[in-house]
Amino acid sequence: MARNSRSSLSSTNPWRYLLPSYYLKRPRRLALLFVALMCLSFFVWDRQTLTKDHEAEINRLSEELIRLKEQVHELKTRYGEATENIDIDEKPVVDVPKKVVIPDDPLDKQRREKVKDAMLHAWTSYEKYAWGQDELQPQTKNGVNSFGGLGATIVDSLDTLFIMGLDEQFQKAREWVATSLDFDKNYEASVFETTIRVVGGLLSAFDLSGDKMFLEKAKDIADRLLPAWDTPSGIPYNRINLQHGDAHNPGWTGGESILADSGTEQLEFIALSQRTGDPKYQQKVENVITQLQKTFPADGLLPIYINPHTGTTSYSTITFGAMGDSFYEYLLKAWIQGNKTESVKHYRDMWETSMKGLESLIRKTTPSSFTYICEKTGDSLSDKMDELACFAPGMLALGSAGFFPGDNEKYLSLAEELAWTCYNFYQSTPTKLAGENYFFHPGQDMSVGTSWNILRPETVESLFYLWRLTGNKTYQEWGWNIFQAFEKNSRIESGYVGLKDVNSGVKDNMMQSFFLAETLKYLYLLFSPSSVIPFDEWVFNTEAHPLRIVTRNDKPEKSGGSKAQQKPPQRFRARKEGRLTDK
Repeated sequence: MARNSRSSLSSTNPWRYLLPSYYLKRPRRLALLFVALMCLSFFVWDRQTLTKDHEAEINRLSEELIRLKEQVHELKTRYGEATENIDIDEKPVVDVPKKVVIPDDPLDKQRREKVKDAMLHAWTSYEKYAWGQDELQPQTKNGVNSFGGLGATIVDSLDTLFIMGLDEQFQKAREWVATSLDFDKNYEASVFETTIRVVGGLLSAFDLSGDKMFLEKAKDIADRLLPAWDTPSGIPYNRINLQHGDAHNPGWTGGESILADSGTEQLEFIALSQRTGDPKYQQKVENVITQLQKTFPADGLLPIYINPHTGTTSYSTITFGAMGDSFYEYLLKAWIQGNKTESVKHYRDMWETSMKGLESLIRKTTPSSFTYICEKTGDSLSDKMDELACFAPGMLALGSAGFFPGDNEKYLSLAEELAWTCYNFYQSTPTKLAGENYFFHPGQDMSVGTSWNILRPETVESLFYLWRLTGNKTYQEWGWNIFQAFEKNSRIESGYVGLKDVNSGVKDNMMQSFFLAETLKYLYLLFSPSSVIPFDEWVFNTEAHPLRIVTRNDKPEKSGGSKAQQKPPQRFRARKEGRLTDK
């Protein structure tokens, strides 16, 4: 009785299902338990897998949302409140030049080999007759130290040699820089010329090759230039003694600083701070922009003279030619160099203001309707345009993609019109080479003013930008015609020379370093695939030295405004003027 009672209790005990003996006596239930456990395990594993998949998908969507928010923020910071009304179904405005994929065809290859041959001829002539000196005088077969003996042609040519694949020549140049380039010279250097040629050339060689020797050399010369910025306003003096650090302005400017000379060191010194981690270089050159912002006019056009003590502009010529040009170029390119972030937006804003001002200087000739850029003094316009101003079509084309539809087409069209005029600077002379400047008269289109040609690059530079950004091969044909004119008129047995007169073809005796740094490089790139120094990775300084684009996220400085002081006009002379000789 008692035993039966315990057995009955046991059969109702729920814990019996946890005892192994229960299943050992019941094989069917053991099998069912095994199947149930298998199903449960599969269910748990499947849920965990789904959870992981969902987490991965959520993470991916979160990242995509962040990216889209960043794009919206960039558009808002770039274009302001106008973006609030953008229709999401419309095509977005992309704030980078449109990539035109241009295939490499046999004719392009043949032509760039011809340009490479020209570079070899120029370089080997320099090696033979002027090695270690600044520039070659081809007719007398000797060198001349136009820049204090800094080996300007060597330093200016480094990146051209590298890009063209002239490795043996590049290595020889590299060894000279490492062992013989000495900046401790009692020489009054142009801060502007030394920056764009030497600092820019060395930094470009570093960016291309990764060789830290070039960076150390760039830092050395930049440190010697820095005292030029030690003025009450921060606007630099334009000349400095490399050995003693004494800075001043040339007497012919009346003690004033020059706009282009003071506003065309930003790319190089910002790049140097980025590569070295030392902010002092960037701070010096960006303070210049801060000062100019204080009195920046509504039309964005600044006279060519600035008082280094007050930071205000003086009554003088407004021009996109000599002594004004590269200031406007660097407003655009500093924005590109910083990868177009909020930190560099003020550069773009200033540039767009200046481009509206440039429109006020545009006129057309009769009867052929060539578009040109006037110069301005006070309220008076002068129908004169420097060949130096032929950089403007390339600048406008490069910056046009940053505008909203309508304005971007307008500025690209203006770039194309100006390029046609600049090309005709060449085509209008017997030698098919352009003079230094041109005048425009009703019913006469254009006439050469100063008639020399010193192997300048500006028109070829603009043709390169327009071809790269549009894919229109017409610009290649124009560039090829200009190259052939150089080959016919400027190539001699011992190098390349300029012309004293583009009408008569009489030759001078100077091979400018920028012929190797700029003219031949832009011609070579004009016939190279767009993957060679692509625009989304590199920006060219005003001496055609490519510098790597580095995204900036530092906070820009803000400034107020006040009226500029005015002074009587001063005599002016050209930037990147080169050297003329009667020999």
